[in-house]
Order: sequence, then structure tokens, then C-alpha cells
Amino acid sequence: VQLQASGGGLVQAGGSLRLSCTASGSIFSINVMGWFRQAPGKEREFAAVIDRSAGLTYYSGSVKGRFTISRDNAKNTVYLQMNSLKPEDTGVYYCASKRGNYASRLPDEYNYWGQGTLVTVSS
Repeated sequence: VQLQASGGGLVQAGGSLRLSCTASGSIFSINVMGWFRQAPGKEREFAAVIDRSAGLTYYSGSVKGRFTISRDNAKNTVYLQMNSLKPEDTGVYYCASKRGNYASRLPDEYNYWGQGTLVTVSS
């Protein structure tokens, strides 16, 4: 499975961005896709996850109400719509996928990772 993330950029606080992650390869083996982020000098942290078949979604407390994860199964693509962005949302955003159906929040449980896309929110 290969994951290609895109959509990052520079935005002012309060603005919006939409990230995309397109999967290719043995996509039949994955059902859960998540977004993680890593700020400079910090560990990678969970942001959002979606169960591709059921459409169930879960969010971290820091993004809930501002970010929305969605999927387009026909395009093998998962999106992360980010609204009301804050400077503390700055970081590299990674999409990831895992085998199985459990929508984990732990990075170590994910099998495949995209290359990351940089989001910078200026104050």
C-alpha cells in the first residue's frame, strides 16, 4: 500500500486547509485510515481516524469540532478538512493506514505511512 498526502501550505490563523491522502496498491487490505501530526521538537500525535467501510470517525480533543475527516472510496482518498486553524496546529501531517478494523489512535499500530505534508499556521 502506498499513500500520497497533499494539500499542506501556509495559512493565517483562523483560516482553512484541506489535506488529501490517496491510497494505491493492495488497498483491499486496509479499512482504517488516520491522520497524525508532528510539531517541531514534539512526538507524532493522533489527529483523526476513519473507518472506510462504516464511515465512523474519531478525533483528538485538540481538533474535535474544527477538523473533519471524510473519505471517497471510489477515489481511494481520505480528506482532512481543517477549519479555524491555530498556530499550534503547525506541523507535518501524515496520513497512515492499518490492517484490521480497529480505529486505533496509536501511531505504532499503523502499517503504512505517507510522506507527510507541511502545514504552517501564522499568527
